[in-house]
Amino acid sequence: LKPRIGKYNKDGSPNVIPGHNQVYTVLGVIILWVGWFGFNAGSTLAAVGGFFGHVAMTTQLATAAGAVIAMLASWMYTGKADIPSMLNGVLAALVAITASCAFVEPWAAVVVGAVAGVLTYFTSVYFERKGIDDPICAFSVHGIAGIWGTISTGFFASPRLVEITGVGQAGLVYGGGLHQLGVQAMGVAVSFLFVLAASFLVLGLMKAAFGLRVSAEEETVGLDVSEHGLYGYPEQMKTVAPESPTAARRMDYALSANPQNG
Repeated sequence: LKPRIGKYNKDGSPNVIPGHNQVYTVLGVIILWVGWFGFNAGSTLAAVGGFFGHVAMTTQLATAAGAVIAMLASWMYTGKADIPSMLNGVLAALVAITASCAFVEPWAAVVVGAVAGVLTYFTSVYFERKGIDDPICAFSVHGIAGIWGTISTGFFASPRLVEITGVGQAGLVYGGGLHQLGVQAMGVAVSFLFVLAASFLVLGLMKAAFGLRVSAEEETVGLDVSEHGLYGYPEQMKTVAPESPTAARRMDYALSANPQNG
């Protein structure tokens, strides 16, 4: 796909293209955070016996740790407590703890979330420096943190919780050897190969049928206009200078189609 227009300068240095509203971003992550309790704790299918509460607690502890550690990492690296980095730490920790939420003790949940926050922040910085434009750090949040979370079960699975769930074996930290760690690593490898093959096939068909990326002109104007015929952010539309007559006509149409535009 290549990077978005304007993401990188001629010397290869990256530019920041921030989201349009950080308040909405925070609200969205809070909604995800709360909803994740239904995803993790709700998977116990019952709120009795205390296990529901244990899974909710490990989820909460890991997520809080991911948020704090990711924010501290950005603060140490850039000198600023970056809110988007903190939010990515929240999401990364949620992703990571999902694999092990029923198998780890509270202290281990904090470790899982904290490591996820650090990994997500620094891998996103690394990918950006290497010219890989991941607008919302999706691979760092879901890919890297997901791999870590899956493997972490092989390290921290508690014998007590393994007995309760009736699945798997104790992790390496508890003297369980390499068996469960190997099972988790094999799961990661098999999933990676399946996703790689499936994505290659599906994206190849999409590319052959209608392409994977809009034109430079449509990207410059914005998909709100080129795909939907209306602008999404009027304050930006009024400052964009279209580079072609076609782009200008699309912008004129979008502006005239909205009765609120003055």
